[in-house]
Amino acid sequence: MDISEYLPVLLFMLIGIAVGVVPQLLGRTLGPHRPDAQKLSAYECGFEAFSDARMKFDVRYYLVAILFILFDLEVVFLFPWAAALMELESVGFWAVMVFLGLLTVGFAYEWKKGAMEWD
Repeated sequence: MDISEYLPVLLFMLIGIAVGVVPQLLGRTLGPHRPDAQKLSAYECGFEAFSDARMKFDVRYYLVAILFILFDLEVVFLFPWAAALMELESVGFWAVMVFLGLLTVGFAYEWKKGAMEWD
């Protein structure tokens, strides 16, 4: 195995690093730098902290986050299916229809239980 076979991988990594670093360096050197008290203040969620950082959050916050991740990951399974749809023929099509049906039933259940509501 010759080391020149790895040249495309090395170029890909260098270009990827350059795409991430060069815009940051350009913004830092060419952009305006006018700090003031409001820009330098600590914030989270758009307002000043007013109590202990270890305060309890509402469980619904975590529930919505978990449901988002759950349904988001299930939708990711559709990309390989769509790429191989022609090779899968009708069996693959109906298998994904069953998957989408189960996904829809789960979503309707969560909606009916009120997990998606934020008061």
